[in-house]
Amino acid sequence: MAIAIKRVEPAENEFLASLEAKAKAPNPFLRAMANRPEVLKSFVPFYGAIVGPGSVERRIKSLLYLATSYANRCAFCIASNLPGARKAGITEPELEALEAARDDLFSPAERAAIQYARELTTSAYATGTREELFNHFTHEQIVEITLVIAMANFTNCFNNGLEILP
Repeated sequence: MAIAIKRVEPAENEFLASLEAKAKAPNPFLRAMANRPEVLKSFVPFYGAIVGPGSVERRIKSLLYLATSYANRCAFCIASNLPGARKAGITEPELEALEAARDDLFSPAERAAIQYARELTTSAYATGTREELFNHFTHEQIVEITLVIAMANFTNCFNNGLEILP
């Protein structure tokens, strides 16, 4: 049997306790990260700055996070991001298509961003798909799109590496 990473209890970390109180639920990702309290404190605002409001609409950010998480087979991130994706207007058929790596249900801009996310995730380069982004997005938006994909890859690696499951 694999050794599980310690999950810090909220009683051991005031910042973690406040996060879980706001969410009204325990969060195994945050509890694992709380093993490095200074990283947890820095991570939360950094994550919010990337995935929160910006120049890229919420729907596209949700599509990117899920496309990346499906490519990495990160069960925790998929489960955590499905409710937000639905709130952002992504339909069940679109979610099924995204999981199956089918892009036919998406707009040309969404398709370009999704394909970029998949290529960047699987190769760490995206020279084949990055150029198409310029037909749909500004430079600021392309940087934001890349940050969302990078954040998804970060959380996917953290969860998969430490076997954090939903």
